[in-house]
Amino acid sequence: MTVDHFGEGVAEHYDEEEADMFAARAVEPAVDFLAGLSAGAALEFGIGTGRIALPLSARGVPVHGIELSAAMLRELAAKSGADRIEATLGDFAHARVPGEFALVYLVFNTIGNLTTQDEQVACFRNAAAHLAPGGCFVVEVGVPQLQRLPPGETVQPFSVTDSHLGFDEYDVATQRLVSHHFRLVDGTWQRRSIAFRYVWPAELDLMAALAGMSLRERWATWDRQPFTSTSPSHISVWQKPSSA
Repeated sequence: MTVDHFGEGVAEHYDEEEADMFAARAVEPAVDFLAGLSAGAALEFGIGTGRIALPLSARGVPVHGIELSAAMLRELAAKSGADRIEATLGDFAHARVPGEFALVYLVFNTIGNLTTQDEQVACFRNAAAHLAPGGCFVVEVGVPQLQRLPPGETVQPFSVTDSHLGFDEYDVATQRLVSHHFRLVDGTWQRRSIAFRYVWPAELDLMAALAGMSLRERWATWDRQPFTSTSPSHISVWQKPSSA
């Protein structure tokens, strides 16, 4: 069962804590990329507070979203333009919404919130079930940084600032990862830990194949920089066949 790590206390401050990801330099290339793939309606898995959905909708793309956290959906509903977006409360590995979509997308490492391989496979099958023939499923996710993990070590820092300390704790036997966040709030350090399952590009390709989709393109960034063996993340596009 997928756990909701984005309840009231987190949702209320989410946009502020992830301010860098809400900046135009992070949002606009993603929206450009997705808008270019959408010849019709789009479905976002893990819509959150609408970081991508709202500007994509403003481009004229009809957007529907699935989100596990009711608190995040309330934050979305309070924003300008939210009335143009349909949102469904549910687990995006299994929840269904009416209609077919030209595009299904899942960004910002959110596929890792599904912490078992079975759930991730179900997510790909759910995406394929929502796609119209020829439609595309897009995932943005990091590449596991195990080359940076010294032998015998399990913890790697990813953020060290005056107000935020972040550490990833790996279990390489199970592909489990826990991201520990320590934030300084009103003079007090607060901790939040989120469980993930990290996944390799080749494994995602196999999940897509199991769902009847094939890799169309893979890039290191939203502005289509080439994906290489040293890329820390990737944007991958799998396509559903145009006909049976």
